[in-house]
Parts: sequence; C-alpha cells; structure tokens
Amino acid sequence: MAITSELREDHIRVITMEHGKVNALPVSDWYAVAQALDEAGRDRSTHVVVLRAEGRGFNAGVDIKEMQNTSGFEALLGANSGCYAAFKAVYECPVPVIAAVNGHCIGGGVGLVGNADVVLASEDAYFSVPEVNQGALGAATHMARLVPQHMMRTLYFTAGKIAATDLLQFGSVHRVVPREELDEAALEVARVIAGKNNKVIRAAKEAINGIDPIDVNKSYRFEQGFTFELNLMGVADELRDDFAGTSKAKEATK
Repeated sequence: MAITSELREDHIRVITMEHGKVNALPVSDWYAVAQALDEAGRDRSTHVVVLRAEGRGFNAGVDIKEMQNTSGFEALLGANSGCYAAFKAVYECPVPVIAAVNGHCIGGGVGLVGNADVVLASEDAYFSVPEVNQGALGAATHMARLVPQHMMRTLYFTAGKIAATDLLQFGSVHRVVPREELDEAALEVARVIAGKNNKVIRAAKEAINGIDPIDVNKSYRFEQGFTFELNLMGVADELRDDFAGTSKAKEATK
C-alpha cells in the first residue's frame, strides 16, 4: 500500500499516504499523490478531498536514501519535479482539500499541507522544514502560509519545529484533536462542504485561488532553483550522505 484513493457515498474522496514507517515518499509516490488529486478533481462525483496518512506521521518529505542510492541526478530531479507536481495538485484541485495531519509533517509534508484549504491535526502533530540540514531549499513558500513571516524565517534557518497546538493562534490549523478522533474530525468538516452545491464550491475554489497574493507554484519553483545550485556546488550531496549514512558506503566502493 502506498497511495490510495477512495470515493465515499457522501461524495468525500479520501486519499491516504502510507509508505514505510515514517512516510518518506519515493519519487513514484509523489507523482502518485499528484495523480490521485488530479483524478479526484476531474471526477464530478468528488465534492471534497481529505488527504490523510497511516503510520507514525503524516509525511517525512522525500526519501533521502533513495536519492543517495541512485546514481546520477535522476532521483534528485524526480523528487523535485514530483514534489512540485504534488503541491501543485493540492493547490489546483478543483475542490477543497482538507489535510488531516497526524504526528510529524516534515519538508514535503509542509508543502502538501501549506497548499491545502483546511488543516486539522492530532495533538501530537508538528511541522518542520529542515531543508537546510540536507543542503536543499523549498517549502518556505508553504510554511509562510502556516505561520507569520518572522516565525517562518526562524523555523527555516534553525530547522526547528512548531506544534500544531501553536498554530491554532494563527488560524492556519482549524482544529487539534486526539489522534484517534482525527479522521472523524476531518470527515465532519468534509461533510459540511460536500453538502453544498458542488458547482458553487468548485467556482469558489477557483475564485479564492485567483485572489491569492502570491503565486505558490512560481514561488516554490524559485526556491527549487537554489537547491539545484547547491547540488552543483557539491554541498547538498555531502549533507544528504551524512543524513542517509551513505558516506562510508560510497568510500568503500571507490
């Protein structure tokens, strides 16, 4: 099981991520998330989407080990384009996307949640963009949709984390509930939206996106450009090796 999509009788589409222990998604799964959301939006029977996860946490970002154990830049390019596609699919999904966040939401997870329309979280949920630790940049665009600018900068430069309970004061998280109540809390909101006229809700989603002050797709793509520069410098590869524990393995094969 990796990415699954289920349309309920009440017109709520539930998309679930489940990969390994921590939901660090490989390239194929990022594209699968994008595909599931695109298909949901095209299906007029879908009135709202709930994006959720099984396992210890909502999302741990990209699979660094896959990237470091793949020769050349194929996995790096795939991760960048896959994340871009997934984040874009959340934002541009013609119906509202509700993110139900359990446990950790790291890196690419913040990209998904930051582009969602409604966010609910479990009491143990936290958010972090530790990209600087791996010599990458990205998802500052999306963290800035969850917290004020100076807090985003502090979290970004320190690779720190913020609890879901702390996001309530900013209104970026709608509700925080015990983990065992998270799915039902998300479905509760989804049922209200699903009960509205679908044509009106789809028009409302397009209208709200149209008045956004920042183009999140272009903004994220701008960030990605610096990730490629850091890779050309070599610093990103070294940091990812340290994180994935592949430095010694690479030396042994030389």
